[in-house]
Amino acid sequence: MTDIARLPKPTLDVWEWQFQGHCRQVSPEVFFHPEGERGNQRRSRDDRAKAVCDSCPVLRRCREHALASREPYGVWGGMTEDERIRVLNQRELAS
Repeated sequence: MTDIARLPKPTLDVWEWQFQGHCRQVSPEVFFHPEGERGNQRRSRDDRAKAVCDSCPVLRRCREHALASREPYGVWGGMTEDERIRVLNQRELAS
């Protein structure tokens, strides 16, 4: 579950960046895997999601949000769940 204590207060100026996300024009199913999806199917779906993120004007903010709130599911800011976990683990080791 997302740690909501880490999230900013729900004000428009804090969340407005989400309105600019390219993901708003794509089905959420591209970004969140169905239960039991594995292997090539999952990699292919993740790659499609990352392709949407690649040219997104809010990629960096989305990634920062996902890492700060420890989003547990889906592709956020061009990163899969496993990629985010690796980054967070590396940060913890470095500190």
